[in-house]
Amino acid sequence: MGHVGMKYSLVTRDLIADSTECMALAHHFDALVMVPNCDKNVPGLLMAAARINVPTVFVSGGPMLAGHVKGKKTSLSSMFEAVGAYTAGKISEQDVEEYENHACPTCGSCSGMYTANSMNCLTEVLGMGLKGNGTIPAVYSDRIRLAKEAGMQVMELYRKNIRPLDIMTEKAFYNALTADMALGCSTNSMLHLPAIANECGIEINLDMANEISAKTPNLCHLAPAGHTYMEDLNEAGGVYAVLNELSKKDLINLDCMTVTGKTVGENIKNCINRDPEIIRPIDNPYSETGGIAVLKGNLAPDRCVVKRSAVAPEMLVHKGPARVFDSEEDAIKVIYEGGIKAGDVVVIRYEGPAGGPGMREMLSPTSAIQGAGLGSSVALITDGRFSGATRGAAIGHVSPEAVNGGTIAYVKDGDIISIDIPNYSINLEVSDEELAERRKTMPIKKKENITGYLKRYAQQVSSADKGAIINRK
Repeated sequence: MGHVGMKYSLVTRDLIADSTECMALAHHFDALVMVPNCDKNVPGLLMAAARINVPTVFVSGGPMLAGHVKGKKTSLSSMFEAVGAYTAGKISEQDVEEYENHACPTCGSCSGMYTANSMNCLTEVLGMGLKGNGTIPAVYSDRIRLAKEAGMQVMELYRKNIRPLDIMTEKAFYNALTADMALGCSTNSMLHLPAIANECGIEINLDMANEISAKTPNLCHLAPAGHTYMEDLNEAGGVYAVLNELSKKDLINLDCMTVTGKTVGENIKNCINRDPEIIRPIDNPYSETGGIAVLKGNLAPDRCVVKRSAVAPEMLVHKGPARVFDSEEDAIKVIYEGGIKAGDVVVIRYEGPAGGPGMREMLSPTSAIQGAGLGSSVALITDGRFSGATRGAAIGHVSPEAVNGGTIAYVKDGDIISIDIPNYSINLEVSDEELAERRKTMPIKKKENITGYLKRYAQQVSSADKGAIINRK
């Protein structure tokens, strides 16, 4: 986070898919057990599973337990926000040290509904993982039991010749998008689900996300949206209990095949919601619409994405002056120096899939804004993306990105930007004539000296609204 290494995060999704395809087909495996955990190897391996298409079952490493600091549960985002709070003079160095020592107490993927856990839960929804794949904590004996069951089940899949493309159907992806909205998953799912679907020969576009969100209630407020954690979701009944709630309003396709050898409907039968505070009942949701919203307007003609369930209510509609930065580093320096004021709209550009290259996560800037106490008064917009740990009015995946001549490349300091999340709009309040003039006079800034894998990626990657997939034509 916060340095050049993050440029290599998203790009490894495709490297993982490619290398897994090469190894599995080169050695002519009959079946596979895939063991991912963090946010790029889950989608990378799902992409590979679709390509290889031999009987395959997933078993993730599982989430870590929540930490505890000053009597409150914590997660990775607590650590990042503590750094922002320290920089703003709100907590002491000793407080930061306590977070360092206690925020992330065990092995496993981060304890909130960040990208890794989002994708491990959605693997379960897609039908590629057994019950508990997304929620059983890494340090529990149940996780070892699950791994053993996965090893046994892959032999059943082999005997029955049930393959990934039998499981990852169009209806299964519809289920995944629906569960995504109910769980309040990471915005990165809007990159990964289209990319996985693409490998299955299925097209998912961002308009589908809004259509599904409009009729799917948000049932969970896991960190960073709320103060509950993966261990709590597990105790409440896990992903199957969420699917069972959704099925009460016929929002789930129950006839989809899964790695259990049974359908979704058979799997979730009798999986009750054991804690209505963790998983809200379908008739008492946090909101009637899903956790993710896709916005469109002259600032993002090809759309952008926000985790609506993690936005403060007062920021769902916001208008303010732009503070424009051409890199994450430039932005974080000004935020740490106290240069961002209430009402501002921070714009970080040239961080998209091709322009970054690599589409870095902007967790440091968003955490610094939260830590400084500006989370309910400052928005951040980027053609980059966010960690699942990000909360607040953080709007990413702006498409077209700056390096491809998107409107975001022509925003100037002081321009007024209007955001209306309930109405799915985002606009730069500049006339078409002024924008046309800026396109003639403001040059696109392309990074020099990009070499190796990143150069190849930048030349081949699609825009974020297409899932940042590699164009192989």
